[in-house]
Amino acid sequence: MVAGKSVVSKLFEMWGAWRIEADQLARRAVEPGSSTLAEIRQCWGDAILHPDGSLDRDAMRALVFEDEDERLQLETIVHPAIRELRKAARDYAMRAGALIVLEEIPLLFESNLEGDYDVTVVVDACSEVRSERAFVTRGWSTEEFSAIDSSQMPSADKRERADYVIENDGDLDLLERSAQLVWNTVVSSSDYDE
Repeated sequence: MVAGKSVVSKLFEMWGAWRIEADQLARRAVEPGSSTLAEIRQCWGDAILHPDGSLDRDAMRALVFEDEDERLQLETIVHPAIRELRKAARDYAMRAGALIVLEEIPLLFESNLEGDYDVTVVVDACSEVRSERAFVTRGWSTEEFSAIDSSQMPSADKRERADYVIENDGDLDLLERSAQLVWNTVVSSSDYDE
């Protein structure tokens, strides 16, 4: 947990939302045998692959977060595939009768996708807390965290663009109470009926 969006998403799912994870879709988009992975390999070679032919996400991250042009090139390749998978997942959820569909999208605002949604929620923590969590949960050094964090939109800008902000500088109980308040507000303002 870095900012806490996955924890909040799991809570919303437990309370009745149909959850779609963009990170999971991103992994599916680059599975061995996919045209997306083939295009990535064509651009960066075998150095970004594990011996089994799967994408070495750590090697890829090291390449693209050191160079803005490389990162943008990767996004140009991967984002269209993720968009297709996200649309298919959303369509499936609607056909299945989902009343509230939650899409957990790490780069929502950076990709200017917020207009596609009725409500946007940002889960955020101060930089020091996120850095510490990245070290504990992902093994990232301070430098790795800083490189990734600086490549994304500043928290203040995300907060300004979001409909709701859930603070996550405290413990899990406080996070759950804050998430419950947002959930109740969103549900009461929608046509959702459990």
